[in-house]
Amino acid sequence: MRQEDRFGLILERLGQHGSVGVPELAAEIGVSQASIRRDLHGLEQQQLLKRTHGGAVASGVLYELPMRYRGGRQQEAKRLIAQRAATLIGDGVHSVGLSGGTTTTEVARALATRDGLKIVTNALNIASELAVRANINLVVSGGNARSESYELVGPIAERTLNGLNLDVAVLGVDGISVSGGLTTHHDVEAQTNKVMLTRGARVIVVADGSKVGRRAFARIGEVSEISDFVTDSSADPEELEQIAKAGVTVHQA
Repeated sequence: MRQEDRFGLILERLGQHGSVGVPELAAEIGVSQASIRRDLHGLEQQQLLKRTHGGAVASGVLYELPMRYRGGRQQEAKRLIAQRAATLIGDGVHSVGLSGGTTTTEVARALATRDGLKIVTNALNIASELAVRANINLVVSGGNARSESYELVGPIAERTLNGLNLDVAVLGVDGISVSGGLTTHHDVEAQTNKVMLTRGARVIVVADGSKVGRRAFARIGEVSEISDFVTDSSADPEELEQIAKAGVTVHQA
């Protein structure tokens, strides 16, 4: 396992349990305890955790996994979700908005070979991948950069997006449920994504099954505000049924 993937798993376990132990992590990941100690030291230097005797504890109450350590999680599921979402964006679509996130990044890659498509994004990593594509007409919002998600957020980003009309908006979320709505970890990011949602004539939300039935801190909008939801086969069937009852077309990759 790559070090970044180990980092991601360690931080994910911290988010779930609040603390981790060296022996348990070494057994789960299949590396030596010395390697785990070095990983914990590296994460502590980034102020992402606090080391303790025999392990580590989370450094904060709300725990958002940084974008650079999320890429390997459910990667194959995210690729399949993105490919399914891309099939919903037909040849008659001329403009697509993409919010930040690992799954929307896969959607960007799935759309990268399209000719004449205008893509609007507030995600720096998506912009860097598409900027070299001469066939894509890329528009990037301004705004304040969030290191956790690589998204440009805030009033500048919102003013840019408010001036545009999008055929399709594709949003990534940290949680989706009928009771909690569409949610993410950060309140300013949620507001910026809300603006993108309102600018899309059709809104597609993409998220792997681990996000279904969960809710994060900040609400982007109601489930009923979106047209389609694309997820994978691991999603809770009862939650998907409730989402479908809210008027959303549910697709499982």
